[in-house]
Amino acid sequence: MAEERGRAKGAAGAGAGDEFQAATKYVRKSIPARELDWEHKPAHYKVVENAISEIKLPEPAREGGRPIWDTLQNRRTRRTYKPEPLALAEVSQVLWAGNGKTKEGRESCLRTAPSAGALYPIELYLMVNNVSGLEKGIYYYDVPGHSLLLLREGSFAEEAASAALGQNTLAKSGAVVFMTAVIERTRWKYNQRAYRYIYMDAGHICQNLCLASEALGLGQCPIGAFYDDEVNNVLGIDGVNETVFYAVTIGK
Repeated sequence: MAEERGRAKGAAGAGAGDEFQAATKYVRKSIPARELDWEHKPAHYKVVENAISEIKLPEPAREGGRPIWDTLQNRRTRRTYKPEPLALAEVSQVLWAGNGKTKEGRESCLRTAPSAGALYPIELYLMVNNVSGLEKGIYYYDVPGHSLLLLREGSFAEEAASAALGQNTLAKSGAVVFMTAVIERTRWKYNQRAYRYIYMDAGHICQNLCLASEALGLGQCPIGAFYDDEVNNVLGIDGVNETVFYAVTIGK
């Protein structure tokens, strides 16, 4: 009886997360029908027209490297870093491993990380604090071109750390990879269940970023606690059509 009362109390106090989970369940024989509007299918890539400059990244290695089992065994979250700069080749390898191009596809290139419906809603932004060959600033990772587009010049380290509830590791790392999502890319097909898949997509990419960093002997720390609107402002995105979902700090 006490257990039943506890369950009833929990249901009565359900919050937005509980309601979302219940509302987006798939139930056999009652999956909602949905006509796809192919004429208005969102583009797979962003068009960045206001970039200050473009930096072509070194070609990433696709063979050899540290064994995967050894990398998995040794992966740890590390929040403190040396003041030593990251190399541009290391940044190139980590970004490619996170969500880089592996092969040309029919509508978009295939990536290193899986994505629900091959819709690839996640975009990567790089905040540079200390990387050899790169100015401090906010960069957008262009997947097809494997290049960085400089969007904002200057140091945003303290602003980003403050937006992440004061986590100073964002200011002390060599760089921070922010994962945003262009919501409509996935919502176009999956409606409200899209948010489940977007979080999954971000998780796949985060693990790739972490394992690649570990394989290169770099420290990394996934960051999920932040004031969303403040991070969106740092990145220069609207927080509605595109919004931040996750971040990873990387450093020596």
